[in-house]
Amino acid sequence: MKAKVRFIPHTSSPNRSLERGVALLRAFRPGSELLGNGELSERTGLSPATVSRLTQTLVGAGYLEYAPVDRAYRLGAAVLSLGHAMRTGSSVLRLAAPLMRTLARRLRINVGLAVRDCEEMVYLESFRFNARASQRFVVSGHRVPIELTALGHAYLAAATEPYRSALVARLKAKGRKRWPSIERDIAEAALSIERRGFCVATWQPEVVALATPIVVEHRPIHVLNVSVTSDAPATAVVRNLQAPLIDLAAQIRQAVTSLELPPA
Repeated sequence: MKAKVRFIPHTSSPNRSLERGVALLRAFRPGSELLGNGELSERTGLSPATVSRLTQTLVGAGYLEYAPVDRAYRLGAAVLSLGHAMRTGSSVLRLAAPLMRTLARRLRINVGLAVRDCEEMVYLESFRFNARASQRFVVSGHRVPIELTALGHAYLAAATEPYRSALVARLKAKGRKRWPSIERDIAEAALSIERRGFCVATWQPEVVALATPIVVEHRPIHVLNVSVTSDAPATAVVRNLQAPLIDLAAQIRQAVTSLELPPA
């Protein structure tokens, strides 16, 4: 199924053309090497005329490349350059990555760090040392749905109003058939984080994932998760991983918080 990234205008933004251009870039996902104007129009909800105008601008700026034979576009090198600049410039990643790698290697588990991007969570970093491979190959930039995952549920638990309610309304509007059950899962996850500091999701066969939000003032909400593919009972997996997850989150939170403190 093709990804839909409908353009949603933000009334507080004064530059709709910029928002629309970003929406076009978001339409490219893994497996979407080439997209024509028609596909871009379908995925974003923008008119063909608007798409045609914006693609020309993005080609000129180096963010898209035009393939004449296919009459379609692919992402340009400038996009990769932005991603690299973000990763190398993130003080949170610089502090968190060594700690995440150490835990993943020591326990032979998967450890990831993600933030929200629209209605999805996007991995900033992922270290995967679990001996049993899962069905997913997760790397930096990999996206997962907020409404189905421990990452997303943890984010929603930490988000403040009115942003949380607005996001939940947008997730509901996606029309998932299981929405009443999903909404209960979201509420249960929020209660779990309030009581235990983490939430659990098992939305893939034999995969158990735990997640906890890392909230630091003046920073976006980051979410840390640990996961394993195992045929052991989920309760046993949770019992083994909850303390390492909470401890790692505390270490990252303390390290990031120290950056905000004025020098002594």
